[in-house]
Amino acid sequence: MNTIQTINRRDFLKLGLGAGAGLALGFTLPAARAGMAGPGQAGGAVVSDSGFAPNAFLRIGTDNRVTVIAKHLEMGQGTYTGLATLVAEELDAAWDQVSVIGAPADNKLYNNLFWGPAQGTGGSTAIANSWQQMRKAGAAARAMLVGAAAEQWQVDAAGISVRDGVVSHAGSGKSASFGELANAAADEIAPDDVRLKEPNEFRLIGKDVPRKDSSGKIDGSAVFTQDLQLPDMLTAVVAHPPRFGAKVAKVDDRIAKLTDGVEAVLTIPSGVAVVARDFWSAKKARDTLKIEWDESAAFKLGSDEIFAQYAELAKQPGKAARNDGDALTELDKGGNVIEAEYRYPFLAHAAMEPLNCVIQNRRDMVEVWNGEQMQTVDQANVAAVFGVKPEQVKVNMLYAGGSFGRRANPKSDYVLETAHIVKALNRPTPVKLIWTREDDMRGGWYRPLNLHRIRASLDANGMPRAWHHRLVGQSIVSGTPFEGMIQNGIVPTSVEGANNLPYEIPNLHVDLHSPDLGVPIQWWRAVGSTHTAYSVETFIDRLAAKAGKDPVDYRLALLRDHPRHRGVLELAAQKANWGKQPQPSLPPGKKFGRGVAVHESFNSYVAMVADVTVDE
Repeated sequence: MNTIQTINRRDFLKLGLGAGAGLALGFTLPAARAGMAGPGQAGGAVVSDSGFAPNAFLRIGTDNRVTVIAKHLEMGQGTYTGLATLVAEELDAAWDQVSVIGAPADNKLYNNLFWGPAQGTGGSTAIANSWQQMRKAGAAARAMLVGAAAEQWQVDAAGISVRDGVVSHAGSGKSASFGELANAAADEIAPDDVRLKEPNEFRLIGKDVPRKDSSGKIDGSAVFTQDLQLPDMLTAVVAHPPRFGAKVAKVDDRIAKLTDGVEAVLTIPSGVAVVARDFWSAKKARDTLKIEWDESAAFKLGSDEIFAQYAELAKQPGKAARNDGDALTELDKGGNVIEAEYRYPFLAHAAMEPLNCVIQNRRDMVEVWNGEQMQTVDQANVAAVFGVKPEQVKVNMLYAGGSFGRRANPKSDYVLETAHIVKALNRPTPVKLIWTREDDMRGGWYRPLNLHRIRASLDANGMPRAWHHRLVGQSIVSGTPFEGMIQNGIVPTSVEGANNLPYEIPNLHVDLHSPDLGVPIQWWRAVGSTHTAYSVETFIDRLAAKAGKDPVDYRLALLRDHPRHRGVLELAAQKANWGKQPQPSLPPGKKFGRGVAVHESFNSYVAMVADVTVDE
């Protein structure tokens, strides 16, 4: 385990927080440094005399403010609140004295502990990989504050208590705020080991507390990339090819260059960029471009043609992802066999804040501002464009207005697009790239198109005797840093939710085809479960209907060895008054139905009951 150490008072003064001196705390990682934050956020730099600094997760200023440095992106999912809760719980801080800032890109300091030496947010790992790390930072700081108080008051530390940001000693009647003890605590020796609270002691974790990002998003003070304004900043938009894989052959940009506000028209690897003093000027100029595209290597199939190819593939055996018993032989026997096919289109992520990025190239550093989800990948890719070392690329993590995986692009597509524009412009001027909503929907990097075929046979009691699930879809991890996940030709993100089927079926076979297409694709929120859950659960409903059994009872009978699935299913059914709710009175031409589903994804177990009214 990493040890925890303090920064001495002199080093803390270098932070430049505007809060005076105080206590900064983190985990010791040699040969590393931390440069904090960007516009709209508190920030500074921590540099120790020995040439490295702690991985500062926590600062306490003499103004009594507690600042938590979050290594994971806040994109609306509540990460800033969750990480701050972990620290504040063990620190025993008052919730309203805690604030959060985003950490810079530095995989030695802020790596995702589940990913190895890589910083990023994804796979529902933010809280899970920070659970012990952030709590220990808070607990160590608490111990140091207590130690400082005991020394000042000349009392036994065992008699000191901490609650809501106040350190107290009942025997002497003395008390002090965190801010009053911050300087003295900075000179304390950090404990090698700390006691963490038991769950029954939690006052913040698992409780209802106000989100740390809500007020800024309500009053407009929260800084998203779209909000960012820097001196002399220019805005860029890009004309992308109408087909994936096409390249620029010829550009007529004469009208565009004459448009008021336009600074440059640049051909870059992904298309033609227009750089202007404002968005509307850039957009108007882009609309006047006359571009001839070389489509010799472009992808030209439509969805219907792709589905036709997938349907042919689905007739052939794929790579086996799971094989219990002998499902194929059992199904070939015929009898009570049910079949279904499911087709899922390409899906754009369509986050509320369209894709955007700001980059400025200075002589000694390239600086990036972004709703940053994959720091290590983007930092390395930007460095390669400018021919510098990754540590010469400073990444400021701002809020993101949604992502659903899109901002964690394995090729850093829109970030690199910004980098290529800045490099081609060859000025020390910051440039903000903005994708319009239309750009976002047409720009690729979709959730893959998928085709599923499921067959099952029922025994004499109407329970599934055999089950065969065949999936056809592109691999989202091939050619990415996560390609090592593929084992024996099986892409785990393609079959999750299908190959880990919880239902008790004696003969179960799952296989996979992973065709290679020219459509750029990547992960999408919940990844494989976004299509496997629907296929599996609606097909289970078909089996229950064929057997003439209640859908909840049918599932429960198949989940005897899965108590967590059973638990959420039983609770959802109970809360929905399943089987007891009278059918509502509806006007003519309307029909009412109830649906149920249960699924596990990323260690979260979920059941849902839906009441649905439809037109006949």
